[in-house]
Amino acid sequence: MSGGTGSVPLIQVQDLRYTYHAGTPQAVVAVDGVTLTIERGESLALIGANGSGKSTLAKCLNALLQPSAGRVLVDGLDTRDRDAVWAVRQRVGMVFQNPDNQLVATVVEEDVAFGPENLGLPPAEIRRRVEEALRVVEMWEYRDHEPHLLSGGQKQRVAIAGMLAMRPACLILDEATAMLDPQGRAEVLRTAARLNREDGITIVHITHAMEEAALARRVVALAAGRVALDGPADEVFERADVLRDLRLDLPPVAALAQGLRAGGLAVRGRPLTPDDLVEALAGDAHAADAATGAATRPT
Repeated sequence: MSGGTGSVPLIQVQDLRYTYHAGTPQAVVAVDGVTLTIERGESLALIGANGSGKSTLAKCLNALLQPSAGRVLVDGLDTRDRDAVWAVRQRVGMVFQNPDNQLVATVVEEDVAFGPENLGLPPAEIRRRVEEALRVVEMWEYRDHEPHLLSGGQKQRVAIAGMLAMRPACLILDEATAMLDPQGRAEVLRTAARLNREDGITIVHITHAMEEAALARRVVALAAGRVALDGPADEVFERADVLRDLRLDLPPVAALAQGLRAGGLAVRGRPLTPDDLVEALAGDAHAADAATGAATRPT
């Protein structure tokens, strides 16, 4: 379902700066010299305290905002090129925090068709894309429903389907789970993980929830508009001291693992999810049993 030529990185951010109210006494630098490469098929969490520049950076990635300095290339297309803006937004779709603000039609099927219709696609192709997208997010049976009657998680999945119908290479979730109940959050996270794993769609997840960030393979932490940490999730969340300085918490499982170690229990690896921790503790238990057996075995 994802697009792209494969010959260049999907997104290249080069010394990006963005200033709100530039040239006025109210000027605020929101992104300050960010350089970043996002490859095809990545699963990336973007974290940071309020005001760190996360959402501004995200809007620069799909040309909702134009750089004040530096540049952003999407599949080789410069977001500053007005003629390329529509192509950029086809490749990089965004799902925002409030699902009610993203739905434009009175029927689910029509809402998902909105983007392809604006591309001027033939009706048969639009119908095919709508069905495919709704089936991917497991909302096909709701195609004739009114969006306002759906749950928050279902609305977000419809919003994701609307993006998928445009055949994006990258999907940005900008605090897309923040207003949802636990079930709705789980639905959206499960959908995003499946799109990344099975369809190869790049996922950029902006979140304040560290347990959600821990599900990504790569984590980028921003502070004052700059990249403070960037690396595999388990390595980033080992930097508890740096995260504390950035006013960020550890994911609950990582914090628990550190507490267990402080209490004298050997916890292997860098667990970030409950399953990781169970496996780490089970491995230690098996190792301890083996050592006990070896010590008591007759010679």
